[in-house]
Amino acid sequence: MAATSRSALAQQGSFLGIGEGVEEFWLATDAYVYGYPLVTMEMTRRVLTNVAAPEGTKAPMGQIIKLRQYPNASFRDVTAPNADTLYTTSFVDVGKEPWVLSIPDMKDRYFLMPMLDGWTNVFRVPGKRTTGTAAQTYAITGPGWKGDLPAGVKEYKSPTSMVWLLGRIYCTGTAEDYAAVHKLQDEFKLVPLSAYGKAYTPPPGKVDPSMDMKTAVRDQVNRMDAVAYFTLLCELMKTNPPAEADAPQIARFARIGIVPGQSFDAGKLRADFVKRVPEIGFDRIMLQFKINSAIKNENGWAFTTKTGVYGTDYLMRGLVTAIGLGANRPQDAVYPTSQADAEGHKYNGANKYVMRFPKGRLPPVEGFWSLTMYDSTYFFVNNPLNRYSISARQHLKSNPDGSTELYIQHESPGKDKESNWLPAPSGDFILMLRMYWPNESDPSIIDGTWTIPAAKKVS
Repeated sequence: MAATSRSALAQQGSFLGIGEGVEEFWLATDAYVYGYPLVTMEMTRRVLTNVAAPEGTKAPMGQIIKLRQYPNASFRDVTAPNADTLYTTSFVDVGKEPWVLSIPDMKDRYFLMPMLDGWTNVFRVPGKRTTGTAAQTYAITGPGWKGDLPAGVKEYKSPTSMVWLLGRIYCTGTAEDYAAVHKLQDEFKLVPLSAYGKAYTPPPGKVDPSMDMKTAVRDQVNRMDAVAYFTLLCELMKTNPPAEADAPQIARFARIGIVPGQSFDAGKLRADFVKRVPEIGFDRIMLQFKINSAIKNENGWAFTTKTGVYGTDYLMRGLVTAIGLGANRPQDAVYPTSQADAEGHKYNGANKYVMRFPKGRLPPVEGFWSLTMYDSTYFFVNNPLNRYSISARQHLKSNPDGSTELYIQHESPGKDKESNWLPAPSGDFILMLRMYWPNESDPSIIDGTWTIPAAKKVS
């Protein structure tokens, strides 16, 4: 190694307060970034399944969570909730035997049932876009499983033992449509293969009273020290193996005690820098929001079409885990988000804003689109209409020239314009445009042939 390189490393070590071992330190932060999705998924699984029976947003392993209505402004369970689809979800362990998911006839209703592996990759997406809406049945099998399946059951092989079914069913939110979707939710079935075709009563869940059920999962992960984090990562990799493409990256980690299939060797991690690894590792992940070229910025809107399948882009995978765990593939959904107007000024309810869509240029989707209002902490905003998002469901009025304007403001724009009003708080706010099943060709947000208009301040 050249003297200048040694000098530069010594300076880095001094700056970071870790003395020697700078190369190992950066290697450890690489390993932190690499493992962030798997550790986060496991902590999410523990919190969401730590109940004896299904209740609200939680259910035991292998049992389906059926959210029955949209959250309101008092909801604080997850950030950036939606008021378009009713979540129908479950965690399953396919390591010991396959699990069979039976989807009823959805009667042409838009739905999707993405299946995420332990590393947050969406490995299959049954749903209206991909498999239609007729009744369908799948066996989700684990990495090493071989065997025969009953007639009419299609195999979906998971790369990991941990699988998160993160289903969403479109619902207009009226009493009649709630009832129709509840009926469909109750017809979904999830059973171990050994119980398929038989009467099956799921066993009660095991509750761990020591589990922190109040602190947000991200905060729980972020406050783990490096030794606890890497110990958990190595245990998880025994049943949730890295992808083949990860082999070159994984080989480097042996130097700091991380070897797939083996327990963590903490003796190989230098004590003088161990405290800084989680902090710097997470900072590297969040920095991607500003520097990753896969995040596009248009008219004040930031979005990416690199979600759901990440390959070896570990930093992007970590970022999506941190800010949007469970994100879909872009063919299923794109989520442009805006915290400031086109001039770069934060949105605030003291001002009025208009989004103008020219004739024929409303968000181009095969599924649905909606524009959601959040306060500065990504929660819904109390308002006289109890309206948290706006979409074609509101029977939007268009102008004489065929254009459509959305009024984003705190006070009503007047009775004649309320169909197009998205109520804002009095303070700062954030907008999110959800585009489910976006067009894949002109006009399309995916190939850049459709651009989101700015939300412009009205003088």
